[in-house]
Amino acid sequence: MPVPDPALVVLVGASGSGKSTWASSRYRAAEVVSSDALREVVGSGEHDLDASADAFALLESVVSARVGRRLTTVVDTLGTDPARRRRWLTAARDAGLPAVAVVLDTPARVCRSRNAARDRPVPARVLTSQLAAVATTTDLLDAEGWDAVLVLTPDDVPAAGPRNTPSSRHPAPAAADATAQLPGVLREEGAGLRGVVLQLSRFPAEGDLLTWLRDMAGAAEEAGLAGIALMDHLIQIPQVGRAWDPIPEPWVTLGALAASTTRLQLGTLVTPVTFRAPGITAKAAATLSALTGGRAFVGVGAGWWEREHTAYGLGFPSARARLDALEHGIETMKALWSPGTKPYAGRRVSLPETTSYPRPVGDLPVIVGGGGDRTLRIAARLGDGCNVPSDDAGLAKVARYLALVAQAGRDPSTVHATVLDLPLVGRDRDDVWSRVERHRGRAPAATFAARHHAGTASEHADRLAALAGLGVTTVFVAPVGLDGPDDVLALAPLAGAFG
Repeated sequence: MPVPDPALVVLVGASGSGKSTWASSRYRAAEVVSSDALREVVGSGEHDLDASADAFALLESVVSARVGRRLTTVVDTLGTDPARRRRWLTAARDAGLPAVAVVLDTPARVCRSRNAARDRPVPARVLTSQLAAVATTTDLLDAEGWDAVLVLTPDDVPAAGPRNTPSSRHPAPAAADATAQLPGVLREEGAGLRGVVLQLSRFPAEGDLLTWLRDMAGAAEEAGLAGIALMDHLIQIPQVGRAWDPIPEPWVTLGALAASTTRLQLGTLVTPVTFRAPGITAKAAATLSALTGGRAFVGVGAGWWEREHTAYGLGFPSARARLDALEHGIETMKALWSPGTKPYAGRRVSLPETTSYPRPVGDLPVIVGGGGDRTLRIAARLGDGCNVPSDDAGLAKVARYLALVAQAGRDPSTVHATVLDLPLVGRDRDDVWSRVERHRGRAPAATFAARHHAGTASEHADRLAALAGLGVTTVFVAPVGLDGPDDVLALAPLAGAFG
């Protein structure tokens, strides 16, 4: 059973049962509050029983502070004191944290054998008392109201060894090895816009931009990702960086990436219809498709940031007018991509001719960005897909979008239900929380971690795989703190999530 994260985790077990080994194999040292370790802090060592009262007073303060901030807190004591357990459980309830009791059900003979091998073994009579107390406690836990009680045997606990080091806790496979295990569907030519696509939103302010882009694209291909998407903004948006941070024009940049890649799908997420006449966007997207042999897509939206429009002398009409323009723009693009040069007369658009060469190679998906009701309806009727955030509200919109597709008389299995995910990805738990601290700004650590599903690449892969069961076909990932090719290679486990 997976343990919730964040959560209050209270360990229950006798000396030698493996509590500390289990905790150190799963959690950062800062997340584990150990009575033995605190005896060493306030006394002469972890076996200084005269320091127990001070150690437990300090333990209570640390547990209270961490739980109050909704941070994962692992309490490593015998766990047999019912009054303390009630106190910790109440604190978790008050903070809205899940509370889990983890019982180390280690046979008495194993505990005694391990205890005897220690430099400072617990007296035999004390260990016998602990074993009896643990047995009694195990019988009480189900009635105490814990969200879960997890009982572990010695087979569930890794062998003791070096603690809290990436090599011993979460060995990361070499990128080439990880890529070799990816499903073939994500590696073949023409796999299409299905899978995990990297969105690049931050760019280096110094150095050779083209070399950086080529390196990032090469890493994305090596990691087995399905494509690269670029934001289309004239000024860097505040959600990503400072106004003076660079953000290159996407269609020019995608042309450069076309010459640097052999398999990746390339496109925008998303191009506002307020920036360019739809025919010009159609021409750019069709050209990209021709240059890449059909590896292009185009994300379009109504536009939302008035500042960049004003700064560049562009009009920023009402929301209704922008959505009208979105409908007009999608119909125009698809008319210009249709076979032949004949005139076009549609519901919203009339063109005297549709002479636009080169034509796209194969399908050129139009992904509509936005989750408003009218936007979803436009996507269902006119687009080839829809993009919304990957949070709970966004996933509800995925279901709504697919229902609207069916209402429009289209087959939901033929469209792209895509989400934008903003994960924080680390090599191991220590690295994850180091990155949380580096990027959270003034946001509480637990809030920031939850917002970005902070975790290892394998944990994110499991989460993304679950999205496929909700109808999601493609995940655009824009990882927090993505700086260079090594960060992209670390995403290799995510690429197989939709296999």
